[in-house]
Amino acid sequence: MISLYTLNGVDSDKPTRVLRYKLIWCQQGSASIVIDAQQFSLTENELVSITSGQVHYFKEIRGCIRVLEFTLDFICKDENDIELIFHNGLFCHFGMNEVICIYETEKFEGLLNAIDTELSTQPYQYHIALRTYIELLIVEVNRAKIARGDEIWKPSALFLYFLELVRNNFSRNYSLVDIAAILNTTETKLNELAKLHTSKTAQNVIYSLVVSEAKRLLIYQSHRSIKEIAFELGFSDPFYFSNFFKKHTTLSPKDYRKAYLL
Repeated sequence: MISLYTLNGVDSDKPTRVLRYKLIWCQQGSASIVIDAQQFSLTENELVSITSGQVHYFKEIRGCIRVLEFTLDFICKDENDIELIFHNGLFCHFGMNEVICIYETEKFEGLLNAIDTELSTQPYQYHIALRTYIELLIVEVNRAKIARGDEIWKPSALFLYFLELVRNNFSRNYSLVDIAAILNTTETKLNELAKLHTSKTAQNVIYSLVVSEAKRLLIYQSHRSIKEIAFELGFSDPFYFSNFFKKHTTLSPKDYRKAYLL
């Protein structure tokens, strides 16, 4: 549910995908990390977040990297919790990763050390303490984003549940009507929230999530056929999947894989 560890070098350059949320902080030195198909460079006191499901790997580490991982169900006990996790776009399901500089480094390090102590000693009600420390870490990252001039963005819990439902059920190929029913809301409400948060319709948000997942599978699961990937994403017709993918990326799945394959 939660783990904290330190990296002082690259153990493996093999792409990794975990269904956890990660905060990766360069405490000292520098590092180079690839997230999906984009490379990021971290220097001292800089941080990058990784959203559950994103594929990533380190190309180089020179110094000390601290990595905090946690599952969504561990940290999110109500709507306020899930809104905090995605506040200011800290974690994003649309692959919009960014490097953030942490200014209050002593406070940030202290919170990580407190998490480490709770995990190693596991005192009474340590899970409650861990959730609190993680929330305080996220607050510090959000404050760093505001300090550099980012606008405050507060997501809707319902919209976030919508995104999670789509991401966890690609193969079911839920329609917008199905999703609205599962979330006990309406298509109109989902469209309102999608327009507010992304300037897209809810259906186009679904398409964006499918395309993002297709890109990951095409690049990082090159042993699998395009037909297999199409079926995993809920397409019964691989030809239709190819047309869909090309419409949204200008490249066919085959050409995209050829262009970006590692």
